[in-house]
Amino acid sequence: MSVVERQTAETRIRLEISNGDGHSTVATGHRFVDHMMVTLAKYSRLDLSLHASGDLKHHLIEDIGIAFGAAIADHTPATCARYGHRTIPMDDALVDVALDLGGRPYYRGPIPSSLYDHWFRSFADHARATVHVRVLRGVDRHHIVEAAFKALGLALHDALIDSGTVFSTKGSVQW
Repeated sequence: MSVVERQTAETRIRLEISNGDGHSTVATGHRFVDHMMVTLAKYSRLDLSLHASGDLKHHLIEDIGIAFGAAIADHTPATCARYGHRTIPMDDALVDVALDLGGRPYYRGPIPSSLYDHWFRSFADHARATVHVRVLRGVDRHHIVEAAFKALGLALHDALIDSGTVFSTKGSVQW
């Protein structure tokens, strides 16, 4: 289990993740944020408990991305499969996410929502992950963002699987 507590002048967050079946308890005060985090838990098959509040939606979404990324960094075993890649169709949207949990933070997007594009960047930075999100098709922003979270969840599930070996010519990275 990984627990992250983040408190700033703008937000207060408590987030827990553990291996499981994707069960979640999420309360942020913003229904779409809640929906995306429940979706992410379900598709990654990580159990998630998230309680968050904040002054502005922008600060809340950014700090949830930071907290979730930090929890993933803490939760990632040295012998994980490391890589994940999934493409999700959702109505008009088709979104591709490729992920490397190898310790090099990098994000390449964008998705057509500055708030959720910022969530993905904050997540990548604090998970110390390389995350590429490609919107291949889509008009409806809701569908595009949701497809991106679903694809990230499935890619995370694949990347976090314990492979029994370190996938690096450098060996295990110590922080």
